[in-house]
Amino acid sequence: MDWLLLALQIPLMLLLAPLVQGIIKTSKARWQSRRGPGVLQPYRDIAKWLSRESVASDQASWIFRAAPPVYAAAILFAALLVPTLERRSPLPAIADAIVFVGLFALARFWLAIAALDTASNFGGMGASREVAFAALVEPALLLVLFAVALPAGSTSFSAMVGDGWPGAAAVPAFAALLVVTIAETGRVPVDNPDTHLELTMIHEGMLLEYSGRPLGVIHWATQVKQLAFLSLLAALFFPWGMADAGSRAPLALLLGLLAWFVTVVVLGLLLGVIETAYAKLRIFRAPDLIGVASVLGVLAVMLTFVVEG
Repeated sequence: MDWLLLALQIPLMLLLAPLVQGIIKTSKARWQSRRGPGVLQPYRDIAKWLSRESVASDQASWIFRAAPPVYAAAILFAALLVPTLERRSPLPAIADAIVFVGLFALARFWLAIAALDTASNFGGMGASREVAFAALVEPALLLVLFAVALPAGSTSFSAMVGDGWPGAAAVPAFAALLVVTIAETGRVPVDNPDTHLELTMIHEGMLLEYSGRPLGVIHWATQVKQLAFLSLLAALFFPWGMADAGSRAPLALLLGLLAWFVTVVVLGLLLGVIETAYAKLRIFRAPDLIGVASVLGVLAVMLTFVVEG
């Protein structure tokens, strides 16, 4: 059954990630009274990039060429750890919160050293900013996951997925993980993926030297990363409708798929509302917002100890 879930989750993550991105961008445009791109525009963008050849700097080494597939593989592997259709990960033996965070750190590391590899000023700036923000985001993410893991007694995702809204720590934990999701996916108010202004860009600064197929792979993987974080929010706080662990009933899996997709879309629309309601923060103010996520994570851990104790 684990192999069946794995065979289902791989195409789900790859095929639905651009759709979720398109829904977010289209809804954001509608709320801003703009026509905006169509829901299927991310698919067209990825197809355009994958159909073109790439041009690399003469300073680039094998690291620059190896980074996109390593980045994509690490993110897809992390996405497969998150329970989606049922309350168990397709990879239960390694579906651990620490492994999840480590895989995203691996993906970030490879993209950062690839940006440095080209000897580009913008690449170096983007890499330094990405690593600096990662030093703030990763502790906040770990604190949230530990707050949810404490009542379960395990950092395994299969054990952490309960009945939803886990105890008194749920509100600060959800708020903290939402801020972490915004920061990790490079969305407003932390970053703006639609601009390349050198004074504001963080993640996009590492991609300026990429073009063609490698750029398409990176953008596709980044959309999978966004879907993975939205799926994590859905699994930890809104697992309603997910099939029971080990369920072999096709109807249960179908209902789980429907519940997961609806929850992910609703959470994506929430990101669009936040992007519409708030302006892009100055880069030196963004750490303050991420610091709030860390404080909320600590509060969630403390509430867990107090209530469970």
